[in-house]
Amino acid sequence: MAKQALGMIECKGLVSLMEASDAALKSADVTMTGWEKIGSGLVTGFFTGDVAAVKAAVEAGADAAGQIGEVIAVQVIPRPHDELSKLGSWIG
Repeated sequence: MAKQALGMIECKGLVSLMEASDAALKSADVTMTGWEKIGSGLVTGFFTGDVAAVKAAVEAGADAAGQIGEVIAVQVIPRPHDELSKLGSWIG
């Protein structure tokens, strides 16, 4: 995954994350590698692809989720270190 970017969208509620994921996947050539239930109603979706596509997808997803719920955080990590994949299978 050395040349890929990792994008994350954290929302309050699964429905908001589903809306974000749908918009993100439709807006750019990215792959949703998984999602994680954080607790207290927070869920995070993980997306990979080239940097520009992930940035566009995460922005579109956050906008869509914000219209129906609450977006807590959005992050894009260009070229994450290979050791980061040890944190979870959803990274790559």
